Amino acid sequence: MNTKAEPDVRFSPRVSIEQVEEGTELAPKFDEHGLIACVTTSAATGEVLMLGYMNQEALKRTIATGEAHYWSRSRQVLWHKGATSGLVQKVVELRIDDDQDAVWLRVQIPGDASCHVGYRSCFYRSVPLGPGDFQRALKFEEDEKTFDPKKVYGDAPNPTKL
Repeated sequence: MNTKAEPDVRFSPRVSIEQVEEGTELAPKFDEHGLIACVTTSAATGEVLMLGYMNQEALKRTIATGEAHYWSRSRQVLWHKGATSGLVQKVVELRIDDDQDAVWLRVQIPGDASCHVGYRSCFYRSVPLGPGDFQRALKFEEDEKTFDPKKVYGDAPNPTKL
């Protein structure tokens, strides 16, 4: 699908709590930075793949194209997920939460991998719970990477910022 053309998607103004919580109008609430949080899960497994953010254009393009678009906070650019890697997220379902300030995407991805580090999910480590030392070693929940990021991304800059 053409992701360059301006999508013909319109959001309703937020006029009442009843409209936002119980109505049928899409009236998303973007934060002070113009962003809305987006949880993305695998349509096949239900596993959380990533947490991203969308600005108005990213949400409109996602709705119009059926492919996930985000706003990259680190690079400050609109980001069509998979444009570089080929791991395009095909949206199976898009939901918005009760007060319309968060989005949930259920997606299909080739190989069901989504993380730029090469793991299936961006949430590939867990934090041990319970009393004890504040500094805890993270536990890897995925044993191996799904793909080699160097082969997929080549010389593209790493989006992680220190």
